[in-house]
Amino acid sequence: MSAGNMELEGKRKMKEQCALRKDIIKEFLAEFLGIFVLILFGCGSVAQTVLSKGALGEPLTIHIGFTLGVMMAVYVAGGVSGAHVNPAVSLAMVVLGKLPIKKFPVYVAAQFLGAFAGSCAVYGLYYDALMEHTGGVMQVTGINATANIWASYPAKHISVLGGFVDQVIGTAALILCILAIIDGKNIGAPKGMEPLCIGLIIMAIGVSMGLNCGYPINPARDLGPRLFTAVAGWGMEVFRAGGCWWWIPVAGPMVGGVVGAAIYFLFIELHHAEPEKQGENNVKDKYEMVTLS
Repeated sequence: MSAGNMELEGKRKMKEQCALRKDIIKEFLAEFLGIFVLILFGCGSVAQTVLSKGALGEPLTIHIGFTLGVMMAVYVAGGVSGAHVNPAVSLAMVVLGKLPIKKFPVYVAAQFLGAFAGSCAVYGLYYDALMEHTGGVMQVTGINATANIWASYPAKHISVLGGFVDQVIGTAALILCILAIIDGKNIGAPKGMEPLCIGLIIMAIGVSMGLNCGYPINPARDLGPRLFTAVAGWGMEVFRAGGCWWWIPVAGPMVGGVVGAAIYFLFIELHHAEPEKQGENNVKDKYEMVTLS
């Protein structure tokens, strides 16, 4: 047997022995790894900006970090779990009947654990820089605050109600646009380009809705890292800061996810023509006329 055939045979045997059989476990691992990547790039970009005191980063680089983090997360997990990497997305898919409700707790658990693990990776990556920057004193608020590397905190001007509304609107916009991108009966995105398009949604939200609290729009992305900071040296102040702000980026996105899903369904998906009627309505021709005009 040639070396090439032996290698293929070895890979085949390894796959037979190690490959998972149950889809739900595969989906759990995909969601875990997807959001791990999101946090690594996203929070990593914040860490680089904060710990370099702006020398190697700025708001735009943070937007790019989260944009690319989400895009890579979808490439990593999209073919296995759909790459929700966000409990609000998973809830929206449950509401629309695109995800069995029995899978919802598994997805959410994977997302929170993956976000926590990603936070650990960013902490390890920047541990020395963090110690130099803080002198070992971990502050949640103030000019030397570093807890905001991992989780969101409100701007001074924003109220509790304003923060909640901010998260509902931001997440609703995210869900609405995701549904448009993956909707095969709408224009959609070219196959394989969906992650890029979804990443660009994050960029759009970042540059238009980031002033109030930094657009967390993801309960796992915010609460998982916040829990990490609580046990890694910042203490329970991470939950008390901002008038107990922590629940806003958890509850707000979940409401926003349902709102976004409902809006897209009622305004767009509900009115899609049936396949046999679509030809009669000449929808494709109408779209071509619009794009060529």
